[in-house]
Amino acid sequence: MTDLKADHLDAVLATVDAGLDQSLERLYALLRIKSISTDPAYKAECQRAADWIVGELNGIGFAAAAHATPGHPVVWARGPAQEGPHVLFYAHYDVQPVDPLNLWHSDPFEPVLKTDAQGRQIIVARGASDDKGQMLTFIEACRAWHAVTGALPVQVSLMLEGEEESGGKNLPPFMEANKQALGAADIALVCDTDMWDRQTPSITTMLRGMVAEEIEITCADKDLHSGMFGNAARNPNQLLAEIIASLRAPDGSVTLEGFYDDVAEISPEIKAQWAGLGFDDAEFLGEAGLSIPAGENNRSVLEMLWARPTCEINGIIGGYTGDGFKTVIPAKASAKISFRLVSGMVPDKIRAAFRRHVEAMMPADCSVKFTAHGGSPAITVPSDGTYLQQALGGLSAEWGKPAVITGSGGSIPVAGDFKRILGLDTLLIGFAQIDDAIHSPNEKYDLASFHRGIRSWVQVLAAFAR
Repeated sequence: MTDLKADHLDAVLATVDAGLDQSLERLYALLRIKSISTDPAYKAECQRAADWIVGELNGIGFAAAAHATPGHPVVWARGPAQEGPHVLFYAHYDVQPVDPLNLWHSDPFEPVLKTDAQGRQIIVARGASDDKGQMLTFIEACRAWHAVTGALPVQVSLMLEGEEESGGKNLPPFMEANKQALGAADIALVCDTDMWDRQTPSITTMLRGMVAEEIEITCADKDLHSGMFGNAARNPNQLLAEIIASLRAPDGSVTLEGFYDDVAEISPEIKAQWAGLGFDDAEFLGEAGLSIPAGENNRSVLEMLWARPTCEINGIIGGYTGDGFKTVIPAKASAKISFRLVSGMVPDKIRAAFRRHVEAMMPADCSVKFTAHGGSPAITVPSDGTYLQQALGGLSAEWGKPAVITGSGGSIPVAGDFKRILGLDTLLIGFAQIDDAIHSPNEKYDLASFHRGIRSWVQVLAAFAR
């Protein structure tokens, strides 16, 4: 390790264990702050959360400040200069609203440590898992290193967001404005993901991107009586249904021209590793009351979720949808359609292909309006990267079994921003569990996730210094 004796690692881990109660008290203090970013009524609470974090970071050797944005502050902190790698850690301190409040078993902003039905100790509060508990695993690891050695094993910067749950529109401009300083890092770290299972740590190296489009089709200039105009007048509901049906082929593939041009197959090594994860396709679908995979033929469910692009219909609106019946041919019909992208696909290219596809199906006397709802590219971290291999080694050392590489069907835009703006790859290392009920009533974080998450970051930072 750089400027550190190898035996410091054991001392730092012992400090984590001995200080767990104090770490929990700090987590509880942060969880009590109602930093709901989407509701203007909680603007002062978001500022209070940012200021609380700044105070904690300054107390353990960082130079930290809450930087104003048109929305909520970005906390930016830089640790003392160190030789070796420079890591940039990202998390978010804002949380989702708590509605419906009546479904909570306790006050969402008064954390409770309780034992669940499986005998596990859990921390129940809004933000316990997403993302305050996850964020503090890293900060508490830095605290332990600082307590033992007065320093950190590598150069560490933190960028902590206050608007992730409300769109995060002010973070990219902040990154652009501070590109030179932020881009000095070698690798970005994000703690906002799950473990593979309770005993198997994982690093997510593949995130799908997103293109979201809303279309509104207009046929007649007013709603029409279906008896007087039926057959003769174009029905936008039917036209919309034909367009939607045309987007997928019988084999499950997406039909847009050029859709798969930039899609690469995953390597045999990654495919073999995924096959060894013990993922049960039938069990996964069964939990949703389904049994038959509906994506591309001859693909495993994990491939469909992590490594293949999608086209999904997220909402359809048209005509009378109230109680009873109304014999009307509506003038307008609309749909919300999203595409999940994999590495190599260009969001603007897919958006343009979708719009051409729709426009080609429009009759001359009908019109379509398109509304874009965001677009972000997918990311993939090379599986043989040095930082990835070091992080896997650190996690494996803590958990006593090999850490695994996983993908994610979701999208985390900040990871794309790290690549686009700063040129940084991102390692997504999280300790949440699939049953943490994030965004839902009774959100929780396992005490073991919090404790061993801190220990894991201690190990990962040490691995980076080797």
